[in-house]
Amino acid sequence: MIEQRAVMTKPGTQQPLLSVRDLKVAFPSEAGRVDAVRGVSFDLHRGKTLGIVGESGSGKSVTSMAVMGLLPDYAAVTGSVTLGGENLLDLDDRRMSKVRGRSIGMIFQDPLSSLTPIFSIGSQIVEALQIHQDISSAAAWKRAVELLDLVGIPNPDRRAKGFPHEFSGGMRQRAVIAMAIANDPDLIIADEPTTALDVTVQAQILDVIKTAQRETGAAVIMITHDLGVVAGSADDVMVMYAGRAVERAGVDELFTRPRMPYTIGLMGAIPRLDDRARDALTPVHGTPPLLVDLPDACPFAARCPAVQDACREAEPALLAIAGDGDGDGHGGEHSAACRRAAEIDDGAIGGEPIYPVPAEREDRAAAVPREDRPKVLELSGVTKTFPLTKGGLLKRQVGTVFAVNGIDLDIREGETLGLVGESGCGKTTTLLEIMGLTPPEQGAIAVCGKDTADLKRKQDISAVRRDIQMVFQDPMGALDPRMTVYDILAEPLRAVGERDKKTLSTKVAELMELVGLDPEHRDRFPAAFSGGQRQRIGIARALATRPRLLVLDEPVSALDVSVQAGVINLLNDLKAELGLSYLFVAHDLSVVCHISDRVAVMYLGRIVEIGDTDAVFDNPRHPYTKALLSAIPLPDPVAERTRERVVLKGDLPSPTDDRPGCRFVSRCPLHLTLSEPQREKCRGVTPQLTGRGDQDHLDACHFADLTASADN
Repeated sequence: MIEQRAVMTKPGTQQPLLSVRDLKVAFPSEAGRVDAVRGVSFDLHRGKTLGIVGESGSGKSVTSMAVMGLLPDYAAVTGSVTLGGENLLDLDDRRMSKVRGRSIGMIFQDPLSSLTPIFSIGSQIVEALQIHQDISSAAAWKRAVELLDLVGIPNPDRRAKGFPHEFSGGMRQRAVIAMAIANDPDLIIADEPTTALDVTVQAQILDVIKTAQRETGAAVIMITHDLGVVAGSADDVMVMYAGRAVERAGVDELFTRPRMPYTIGLMGAIPRLDDRARDALTPVHGTPPLLVDLPDACPFAARCPAVQDACREAEPALLAIAGDGDGDGHGGEHSAACRRAAEIDDGAIGGEPIYPVPAEREDRAAAVPREDRPKVLELSGVTKTFPLTKGGLLKRQVGTVFAVNGIDLDIREGETLGLVGESGCGKTTTLLEIMGLTPPEQGAIAVCGKDTADLKRKQDISAVRRDIQMVFQDPMGALDPRMTVYDILAEPLRAVGERDKKTLSTKVAELMELVGLDPEHRDRFPAAFSGGQRQRIGIARALATRPRLLVLDEPVSALDVSVQAGVINLLNDLKAELGLSYLFVAHDLSVVCHISDRVAVMYLGRIVEIGDTDAVFDNPRHPYTKALLSAIPLPDPVAERTRERVVLKGDLPSPTDDRPGCRFVSRCPLHLTLSEPQREKCRGVTPQLTGRGDQDHLDACHFADLTASADN
C-alpha cells in the first residue's frame, strides 16, 4: 500500500515567485463567522500556471482577492502571502496599490464591469501605465496601441479611441488583458476569464493569455470551473472544497490518477466531447457545507460515496502521496486531503468504482425510426427582422437587422435538437418566435401539427401552449421569490383549469418526486433551495401541463459542473420516461453532444449545418462548425495540448447586411485557400443547405467537399 507523508519543500528547488502559507479569510455574518478560506498554502514559480478549480463557494475567488489585497476591511485575513520576498499582508492599502497593476495584474470575470464606460479603452490603458511608470502621454498612448495589437484587437490605433460599449464581449476581455499586462507584471491572476464567452472567443482569450505570459514571463493563477481550460493551460492544479485545498498535483498526474473522491466526482460529472457513449454522468450528490462552525471532520463526508466512520472523527490534512509525481511542472508532488487516498486507483477502491456506474436508460422513442415519428415542431423559412433606427426625438429607420433569416428545421417525437452558435447568431430570437405562437414575418411555424397562423382564438393558443413549455437559463430569476414551491407548481395547473385543492396537492407532490425533490419541502420559498434544486423546480413547472415539447434556453450554464450533471441526467431520464422532445439551446457543445440526437449550427440568422449529432461532431463539413468544435476544451491534458485548433479571427459581420454571398466569408479559414473564381462565388452567391448524398446531414458551404477531402 502506498504511504502518505507530510508535504515538504524539496531542497535545492528554485525560489518561488509567490508563496502562500496558511492563508485564512473569515467574514462576519448573522449566522456567525464564515471561514471562507481555511489554511491554503501553495508555491508558484515564474513562468508557471496554477489552475484552481472547485464548486461555487469553495474559496477560489476569495483566495485570489486576498492575494490582490482587495478584500473589504471587515474581512479577517491571516497567514502570509509572499511575492518576491515581501509579505503582501503586511502592506497598507497605499503601499498595496503600488503592487497592484505593477507586480500583479488581474483579469476579472466580467470585462464590462472592469472598464469605466465614460473613458476610451486607450485612455484607461494609458492611465494604468502612467500610474506605475514615469512615461509621457504620447509614449503611453503608443504603448497602449501596441498592447491592443498584441492581444489581437484589429485596427488597434482606431479601436484605442473606442469606448467599452463599442466592443464585443471578447474584445472587452482582450482590452482587460492588455491593461493587466501593461506594466509587465510578475503575476497574472485570471478569475474565470472565459465563463461568459462563446467557445470560439474563449479559445482566442486563452491564446491571448498564453501570449501575454510569454511576453511578460509572468506566473499565472487560472481560476475556473472548466476542467478542460485547466487541462490545456495549467502546469499544476489545486482543487478546493469548503475553503481549503483537498488535492494538488501536476496537471498530467491529477487528470491521470486523481486521489480525492471529490476530484473524481468533478471529472465524472463533465460531459466530454470525445465520448460518444453518452452514458449517464456521475453527479456529486448533495451540496457543499455552510462554512460556519464546521465540525472537526472531513467536510466532504456527507457527499462522499467512500466515506468511513473515521472520516467524521477529524478533518484529514493535505498529505503527499509517496511515489506519485516526478517533481516537474507537469507531474509535481501529488497530495490529497483524504484518509483513503492511498487506496484509490483509477477512480476505484479495491476494484469497485467509487461512483457507481448509473443504469442505462431505455428510450422507447428511439426504437421507432425517425421518419415514422410525428413532428412536434416544424419551422419553414422563418424570418424575423428588427428596424435599425437613428435619432432622438424624431427616429428614422436607417437599416434592418436580420436576426433570423429563413431557417428550416423540425423536431420529431422523443427527439432532442441542439441549437448552437455564437452570441448574436439568432438562437434566442428563434426561441421567442416559437414561444410567441404568432405567425412569423415570413415562413411558417407549426407546433404539434398546428400552424401558428391558424391560432386565431385565445382558446386555440391556450390549447397549443399546453404542448410547449420553456425552461430558462437563470433558475432564480425564473421563479417568483415570493411564492412557495407549491404555489409555483400549482399556478400552471390552475391555468389549465385544475381547481380541486386535493388534486392540486397530489399533482404538485408527483411533480416534485418526478424531478427528484422532496414533496415535504413544498412550503419552502425558492431562496431555500440550491441552484440545481431551483432548476429542477423550473423543470417541474414546465412539466405541469404535460407538454410534448420543452424549449430549454441554456438550462445548465449557470450551474456548477457537479450540479449540471444531475440536471442533464434528469432531462435524459424524463425524455426516456415521458417521451418528451427538447429544443436545447446552449453554448457548451460538450453538453449539446451529450444530450442531443440532432444538432443545428446557426450563424448570423441562418442554419449552416444540421444533422445527426454523431455525423456533425465526427464529420463536420462547414468551416464554422469545425471552428466551434476545435475550440471546445477537452479535460485531457495530452489531447488538449496536441490537438489542432481552428482559431477564428475578426468579429461577426453586421447583421444588417443581407447581400448575396456567404456570411462567414470574412472569417473563413477555407476561403483563404481557394482560387479567385472560387472566392468570387463565396462572396457573390449565398450557399444553400445541401445533403451531398446524405439528406439527413446538410451544410451550407459551396466547397465543403474540399475540406472533407483535405481531412481524409
